Amino acid sequence: MAAKPHNVAIIGYGLSAKVFHIPLITIVPELNLYAVVQRNPKPGDDAEKDHPGVKGYRSVEDMVKDSNVDVVVVSTTPEMHFGMTKLALEHGKHVVVEKPFTPTHEEANELIAISKKHECLLTVYQNRRWDSDFLTVSKLIKNNTLGRIVEFETHFDRHRPVLPSGGGWKTKIIPGGGAVYDLGAHLIDQIVVVFGLPKKITGFIGTQRVDNSNGYDDSFTVLLHYDGLIATAKAAVVSPEVNQLRFWVRGVEGSFKKYHLDCQEDQLKQGAKPGDAGFGVEPKEWHGTLTTTGGGNMTCNAHPTIDPTTYSAFYSHLAKALAGKGEVPVKAEDASAVIRLIELAKQSSHEGKTLDV
Repeated sequence: MAAKPHNVAIIGYGLSAKVFHIPLITIVPELNLYAVVQRNPKPGDDAEKDHPGVKGYRSVEDMVKDSNVDVVVVSTTPEMHFGMTKLALEHGKHVVVEKPFTPTHEEANELIAISKKHECLLTVYQNRRWDSDFLTVSKLIKNNTLGRIVEFETHFDRHRPVLPSGGGWKTKIIPGGGAVYDLGAHLIDQIVVVFGLPKKITGFIGTQRVDNSNGYDDSFTVLLHYDGLIATAKAAVVSPEVNQLRFWVRGVEGSFKKYHLDCQEDQLKQGAKPGDAGFGVEPKEWHGTLTTTGGGNMTCNAHPTIDPTTYSAFYSHLAKALAGKGEVPVKAEDASAVIRLIELAKQSSHEGKTLDV
C-alpha cells in the first residue's frame, strides 16, 4: 500500500509559486498541494479557483496551526523568509525556502539550528543546480575533459538598460534584494557546487542603468579566488548581444563556451511542465562549443547538452528525504554559505578590496 502523500502548503501566490513550485509539486505522487496562503485573492488571481480542492488561508499564522500541513514552501519576498520559516519550523513543519535563503547568514544559521531542534527538514530552492547546461559543464569538469581548470565564468546577462515598469520588489531596496541576491544566489551556488568554497572574494556591485532613481543594485561581477583558478559570477543589464554568454570555462586541455539560458523557466511560464514532450530540451543550435587540445591539435566542435534532469528533481529528492530515504535536495548549510559569500562580496565592493573568506 502506497504511503499517504505529504501535504504541502505554499506561502505566497506570485510568479515563484505559480511557475517554479506548484507545477513541480503536483507531478510528484508523494506530494499533495494542500493549501496556499494568499492574503488578497483577486478575480483572475485566486489560488482556490485556480486549484479546486486546495485550501485557502489568509494568514501564515492560521496555516501553520493546521495539523494536516506537513511541508511549507516559503515563496515570499526575501525579507520575509526568516520570520515565516522560523514560524513554520517552530510549529513542526518541514520547510522549503525560495532563494535567496535569508538576507544574512546569521539568520540562515539560526534557522538551521531551529530545524534541528524541532527535527524538521529545511532546504532551499536552488533550482538552477538542475539547469541542463550547468549539468553539462559539471560533467565536462568532473570527467577532466578540459584538464585543470583555470577560469570559470557563469553569466546571467540581459540587455535591459531601461528600468522595466512595474518591476515590483526586485527593483526596490529591501533586505535580501538586488541582483546579487536574486541572480547571484544561483550563480555563486553553481560555482560552490563545482569547486567548493573559495579562499578569497572580490565584489563589484552597483547599477548600470541611468534611470535607477532608488539606487538598487542591478548588476554585479563577483570573483571567487581559488588556488590556480578564478571563478566569475556576473549579471549585467547592459549587454547588447544577440546571444548572451552563459558559460565560459577554460582549462589547460580545452575550453567550453555556451550561450543562452536554460529553457525550463520559459517553458514553465508558457504552461509546460516536466513530462511534457520536449520539456527541458533545448534546440541543437543552442549547444555549446567544446575546444580540445588532444594530441597537440586544436579541435572545435559543437557539444550536445545532456538530457535534462529538470527542476522536478528538486521535489523528487525532497519526497525521498521526507520518507527517510536520502538527504534534502539542497542542504541549508550550503545555502547559508552562499549567503555569507554574497555578504562578503557586498563588503568587498563597498570597501574596494579583496577579502579572505
